[in-house]
Amino acid sequence: MRLYSIAASRYGDEFDGKTTSLCVRRATYWCPELKADDPAKKGLCSNFLCDAKPGDEIEMTGPTGKILLMPEDPNAVLIMVATGTGIAPFRSFWRRCFLEDVPNYRFGGLAWLFMGVANSDAKLYDDELSEILATYPDQFRLDYALSREQSNAKGGKMYIQDKVEEYADEVFDLLNNGAHIYFCGLKGMMPGIQEMLERVSKEKGLVWEEFFAKLKKNEQWHVEVY
Repeated sequence: MRLYSIAASRYGDEFDGKTTSLCVRRATYWCPELKADDPAKKGLCSNFLCDAKPGDEIEMTGPTGKILLMPEDPNAVLIMVATGTGIAPFRSFWRRCFLEDVPNYRFGGLAWLFMGVANSDAKLYDDELSEILATYPDQFRLDYALSREQSNAKGGKMYIQDKVEEYADEVFDLLNNGAHIYFCGLKGMMPGIQEMLERVSKEKGLVWEEFFAKLKKNEQWHVEVY
């Protein structure tokens, strides 16, 4: 069994409650000796899903987990930090906030997405994001960390933690005032983010362990990595 984050709200892209979406990257292994993809070392489930045809029957389980849920407060600030296909759950967030007409729900807060990918051509859901940016400029912010195209302040590659650090003052201020921060992607993203937050906390005269404990206690800190 392989678990994937769902990239749609409970209503689905067709808003019929019977469809859902996944964001799946085909896992392959480039063999330097063969100078080609080695089919014996490809991802089992990602390739199965990518090769599936319309109408194929697929056994499913879930949904499971309650970590990446939106807060009940429709005026909350949502800071979303994603790498690669980790953007999936945040697509469900922005669709609920900006694209769906949901009874008794109107998003009045701020949604801020930090997205880390290698190149510009690896951006996911760019059409939806561009539409939301144009329509809701006061409620939606989008910042990309393009590791192979951008440089950080020290001249190295621009990784997701470097992009968040550029806005550290705003991010810490928002968190201090109740914002929820979400992380989704490969688990290798978290050590760099933790190190950056600890360092920035020290620069601000804060004790990161105490600040972090407050975020956890108030259920403002949400992590789902794999």
